[in-house]
Amino acid sequence: MSFTPTDRPRRLRTDGIRPLVSETSVDAQDLIAPVFVDETTDERVPISSMPGHERVPVNEAAARVEEIRETGVEAVIVFGIPETKDDVGSEAYAADGVVQRGISEITDNTDAYVIGDVCLCEYTDHGHCGVLEPHAHDDPTLTVKNDETLDLLADIAVSQAEAGADMVAPSSMTDGMVGAIREGLDEAGFEHIPIMSYAAKYESAFYGPFREAADGAPAFGDRRHYQMDPANRREAKREVALDAEEGADVLMVKPALPYLDIVRDVRENSDKPVAAYNVSGEYAMIHAAAEKGWLDLEATAYESLLSIKRAGADLILTYFAEDIAERL
Repeated sequence: MSFTPTDRPRRLRTDGIRPLVSETSVDAQDLIAPVFVDETTDERVPISSMPGHERVPVNEAAARVEEIRETGVEAVIVFGIPETKDDVGSEAYAADGVVQRGISEITDNTDAYVIGDVCLCEYTDHGHCGVLEPHAHDDPTLTVKNDETLDLLADIAVSQAEAGADMVAPSSMTDGMVGAIREGLDEAGFEHIPIMSYAAKYESAFYGPFREAADGAPAFGDRRHYQMDPANRREAKREVALDAEEGADVLMVKPALPYLDIVRDVRENSDKPVAAYNVSGEYAMIHAAAEKGWLDLEATAYESLLSIKRAGADLILTYFAEDIAERL
């Protein structure tokens, strides 16, 4: 005697009905593409660990963004590689710094929505995200001086707004960073500039390729004293709530795929837009598997982004932006 099912979900999986009942979608307008602007070169430099991406000189930043916009992606985030670095990352907030010049080049010549990454690690000679405690070079357990870093982050945000940024995105996980930046922007007359905070940023093994791309690896020690412990979920709720209270307009989780539970928590506990950063390691490992013939690159990338949207993200910062947008 054979069993006959009374409920048949497969009825809604045929080609005609399947798109009509699909619960989640990814659109080019959901995606933010990264752009690396490099003042140490006068030609484009491929990033070996991130196939398809490259550092571009300042005078090619707008052309690079136009290539992205041709795929349907309208938003970009700008990272900079400066020619000189020092212990306080002064090039990060200099009016003529590489990111400021890159932002101006892009906003003057394109209609892209431009986001500035607000951090110091790419600009400090020690590679940490702020002003260091005394003797930190000798004792890696010493960490970034939190409150002394806040003024610098505000200065970076204001300088990027002056250069033409449409949004700023603090990523240093400094306590109070959103409040300090909001205050700095408002005092400088940029009340209209929104803040997308890296509200839950974990100390992750998935950042390696980015650190090569942006030349931002720590010269010693690591960032566990200010980035979050991957073991902690409840702490993320606290971090996100603090940033929301301080005035964050968009709340970002980084990385994305290993932290989909955190993306869901943020979605369920906040009515603000939620972003997720599909980071360089996530991108690189899919590319590596595809090169081996083990995965289909485009299909796996799309499924990954779909899972991030399904978890609750409204926006996705991803190195797959162009490839997926072209598919869409």
